[in-house]
Order: sequence, then C-alpha cells, then structure tokens
Amino acid sequence: MPNPRYKAVLWDFGGVITESPFDAFRRYELRNNLPADFIRMLNAQNPDSNAWARFERSELSLEGFDREFALEAEAAGYHVPGRDVVNLLYGPVRPKMVGALRKCRRHYRVACLTNNVRAGGRHGLPTSDDHAATVVRVLSLFDVVIESSKVGARKPELRFYQLALQALAIEPHEAVYLDDLGVNLKPARALGMTTIKVEQPDAALAELEQILDLPLH
Repeated sequence: MPNPRYKAVLWDFGGVITESPFDAFRRYELRNNLPADFIRMLNAQNPDSNAWARFERSELSLEGFDREFALEAEAAGYHVPGRDVVNLLYGPVRPKMVGALRKCRRHYRVACLTNNVRAGGRHGLPTSDDHAATVVRVLSLFDVVIESSKVGARKPELRFYQLALQALAIEPHEAVYLDDLGVNLKPARALGMTTIKVEQPDAALAELEQILDLPLH
C-alpha cells in the first residue's frame, strides 16, 4: 500500500506537467536578439505588481497586458509585445508526468495549482486547437484545479495555497506539492507541505515514488 500519511498530491502545470515555458522564452530571446533570460528578468522586477502578476490575477485584460508588458520591456531597452509572451506559455505535455498523475489519482486526491492567464476566449489555454484539447484532457484528470486567473490570487501568495487546501479538505502535512520554482515551493513548505522541486522530471518522479512508496515509472 502507498504511504498513508498523505491524502493528496498537488501539481504545478507549466514546468511540471508540461515543458517549462522558460525554455520557450530562451528560444524567443535567441530569435529576437534579446539578452538571455530577459523575459524572466522583467517578470522578477516588482513581482507582486508588474504586468505579469496583474495579468495572472486577471487585473489586466490581454490587451492591457500586451501594452503594459511592452512598456516594461521598452523601459529596459527592448521591444517585446506582451502577446508574444502569452504565445510561449504552453510547452509540450510530458507523458511521464501524466502517467504518474494517473497512477497517483488511484490512491490520492490530485490537484493542479497553476498561475495562468485569461487569453481571449480560451481562458488561459494555448492558442493551438490540438494543444488546447490535450491540455483540457490532462486538466480533467485532476479532482481540483486552482487557477490564478479565476481566484484572483497567484503563487507564491499564501492565500492561493490555502484555497487549494480548503478545496481538498486536507491539512498541509497531508499534501505533497511539485513545482519547478523554488519561490513557489517556499510558502507551501512553510505551511507544512512536503515539496519537490522539478528540475529533471525523472529525478522528481523518483523522489515522489520514494515519498509515496508508490511505483510511478
């Protein structure tokens, strides 16, 4: 039997279930002669009030984000429309992660905790119809999906994690949480969750296997 200490496994989406958008950012920067990690640098400045943070909380429309992000980029010396960044957000789905998710949900409640955006009528989904359909199928595997664009809070804000715990009706120590960003894992760990930083998917799944005592490969 898997580890009975836990009742739920919580998953970030971009960078865990899918390839990290940072990979797409880097390819865009190379194509457009931008400094390495320029987009990440912009998103790290004034992280609670910049255009990106406001967009993820649905405080800006797509048009507003397109304009405000471009202004931030221009202030830093380069031209980057916000719409270009939105089109980079959803990388390919990682089949191994989806397979592990399916195995986890046989024994535990599963939740997706994602910072996403309202992008036109798709509400945070990618613009490709085929890719959007794949994302919808994966999201349907979760018992609970907490989206920043719907709840008006975003990681790493504490309220975001509390909403997930309330929706799952669990205590923090009963959850394992996977995310690719340390800044998002820190508040979850402070609450009492067991956390896994996803840098290499295989290594993260091996760690999750050990924690849950559940074969996932």
